[in-house]
Amino acid sequence: MNSATVRNLLVRGMLAGLGAGVLALVVAYFLGEPLVDKAIGFEEVQAHAHGGHEHEVELVSRSLQSTAGLATGVLLYGVAFGGIAALAYCFALGRVGRFTPRATALLLSGCALLAVYVVPFLKYPANPPAVGNGDTIGKRTTLYVLMMALSVLLAVAATLLGKRLAPALGTWYATVVAVAAFALVIGVAFAFLPVVNEVPADFPATVLWRFRLSALAMQVTLWAGFGLLFGELAERLLNPRPATAAENRSAAVPG
Repeated sequence: MNSATVRNLLVRGMLAGLGAGVLALVVAYFLGEPLVDKAIGFEEVQAHAHGGHEHEVELVSRSLQSTAGLATGVLLYGVAFGGIAALAYCFALGRVGRFTPRATALLLSGCALLAVYVVPFLKYPANPPAVGNGDTIGKRTTLYVLMMALSVLLAVAATLLGKRLAPALGTWYATVVAVAAFALVIGVAFAFLPVVNEVPADFPATVLWRFRLSALAMQVTLWAGFGLLFGELAERLLNPRPATAAENRSAAVPG
């Protein structure tokens, strides 16, 4: 793949990431933000109950955080992750099987969603405000990043294992063995990595559950939207539609 094609795919990946970010922003605003407000309300009630009556000055208002701040963060994240995913796509295209550019984009997005977010989420799910000890934020962040890095590396290793076994076992059985190996090692990691459970006993279970579902819905929307948008853009770039006979005739007519 030449540098011009890589550059074009990179630009299309960033545009697709921006479009997917808009979709994820809608999900985050309508599903996630109301639950964040409820969690903040619970935190304030707990602070008053324990004698914390002093009101801290907000550097950024909550209304700004939930609108412009949220939009800026989500859209910048979408553009950045779209560019990174496009570069990964350039490497994966033609190496993961005989898939069309559109199918490769969807396959890459689905696998990335699983490895980058879903697997770490199952071990260390997202928490709203008022959940988590501020003194352990460094430890919790380290464990999450470790789980994500391990999941990505194991996903790559499983892909390589499947390709190595395919000539001997066939594509279907090689894929089954690779997925089983990935699940087995991830299960071992789940068993040995520390458990983090800092949810207050009186925190509303419904709010916690719905917040985690909204966080998952946002990521699914982001990755699925990117896969569909980028797949279409990549397909048009790499497999341009041949000109029809009518278009050829009109081009041949002198102006």
